[in-house]
Amino acid sequence: MLANFASHLKTKSCALWRNCSHITCRLIRRFSISFISKSKSPRSKEAGIPGDGRCLFRSVVHGACLREGKASPSDSHQRELADELREKVADEFIKRRADTEWFLEDDFDTYVVQMRQPHIWGGEPELLMSSHVLRIPITVYMRDTNSSSLRIIAEYGQEYGKDNPIRVLYHGYGHYDALRGPVTGAPSKLFKQRRTEIQ
Repeated sequence: MLANFASHLKTKSCALWRNCSHITCRLIRRFSISFISKSKSPRSKEAGIPGDGRCLFRSVVHGACLREGKASPSDSHQRELADELREKVADEFIKRRADTEWFLEDDFDTYVVQMRQPHIWGGEPELLMSSHVLRIPITVYMRDTNSSSLRIIAEYGQEYGKDNPIRVLYHGYGHYDALRGPVTGAPSKLFKQRRTEIQ
């Protein structure tokens, strides 16, 4: 079944998986939405970003507002800011094509065209470009499954400083949330290993 689904994802009919009627796509949508809504805790520092395909961009702009001392943006304002950031990120890919083309998994031009669409998920490349667009460091956390503590899994834009980064939480299944306030989190073992390999 998974092999069939993997080949289905590569077809043009699933390019808009949110509207796809394939049974597995419907189950992923149902599971993801219910999992996201159940994962929030009133004690949590998570901002609770909607899972609408813009969550990475929403999380980053939400964090940027908090970093500047502004109030959390309303849902509609957050959406507008996220879509503006997405456009600037796509433009940044083009500006830095020579530096970024090699690490994108798809044809560069196709990738950039798709990334401009509001339902396409962002990931590591978009976090890196977001840090360049905003000229602000971004730290990505993930919750440790054993202790529920937050662990740093990636840092972007360190050339713009290390103090007061935008903080986002990656849930590991394609969803990002913004984190409010300072977060104490140790680097994960994988993050430490990757940092050592780079140095």
